Amino acid sequence: MTSRVPVLLSSSSVFPEPTAAAFEMAARLGYDGVEVMVWTDAVSQDAGALRGLSEHYGVPVLSVHAPCLLVTQRVWSSDPWERLRRAAVLAETLEAPTVVVHPPFTWQRDYARGFADGVGRLAGEHTGLRFAVENMYPVRMAGRQFVPYVPGWDPTEAGYDAYTLDLSHCAAAHSDALTMADQMGANLTHVHLGDGTGEGRDEHLVPGRGGQPCAELLSSLAGRGFTGAVAVEVATRGARSRADREADLRASLEFARQHLSTPSPVAH
Repeated sequence: MTSRVPVLLSSSSVFPEPTAAAFEMAARLGYDGVEVMVWTDAVSQDAGALRGLSEHYGVPVLSVHAPCLLVTQRVWSSDPWERLRRAAVLAETLEAPTVVVHPPFTWQRDYARGFADGVGRLAGEHTGLRFAVENMYPVRMAGRQFVPYVPGWDPTEAGYDAYTLDLSHCAAAHSDALTMADQMGANLTHVHLGDGTGEGRDEHLVPGRGGQPCAELLSSLAGRGFTGAVAVEVATRGARSRADREADLRASLEFARQHLSTPSPVAH
C-alpha cells in the first residue's frame, strides 16, 4: 500500500548510472517520484530533458537537490547563489515543491555571510518552494576532526524555515536523529533515508543495515505533522550488477513504506 507520505528515489542512489536510469528504476520499482540530484550529468541540469523523462516513465520530480557538493562547484556557475537560484527555477518548472540545499562551506565567505537572509529572499521570490537546509557532519581525517561548514554542520543552531533530515549524516556526526527531528520541529520538510554505522563517514546504507533509528523516525512522522516527502538516498555504486542495485532500492522502498504505514506516537 502507498503511504500518505510520498517515497522518492534520489537520482544519486543509482550512481554511477546516469540520471535517466533513476526514472526508469523508480517507475519499475513503484516509487512515488524522483529527487533529482543536480550534478555533472547534463540531463540533471536540463528541465526539458527531465520533464521528458518524467512524462515518459510517469514519475514526477518532487524535489531538486541543488548542486552543493565539492564535485558540483562549477555546475551552472561558480557563484553558489546562481546555482541555488537555478535549482529553484528548475524545481519551479518541474512543479517540485522542495529544493534541498547544504549549509555553506567555510571558504564560501560571502555566501556564508548572507546565507540565511539570501535563502529567505529566494523563498519570497519562489513562494511555492521550500528551501530545506540539510544537516551535515564533521569530517574526520588522520585522527583529527574539522567542520567544513559555516556556522556548523547542524542547521538548527542557525535556524531556518525548512530542513532536510539526513539519517546517514546523523550517523556520521554521531548525533541522535530523533533529537534532531525534535529540534527541526514543524520546519522538518524533507527526509533523506539512508543508514550508517556511526564510524565517522557518510555511508548511505540501505535502511535497516546500520545503527540509525530509521524505522522509529519514519513511524514518528505522522505524529510530527510531517507533510513532506521521504527520499531514499543510498549508495549502490558497490553493487555488482543492475539486479543487485535494484534489489537494494526495492528493499529501501519496502522498508520506507512499511514503517511509514505503522505510525507511532512521538516520544520525544
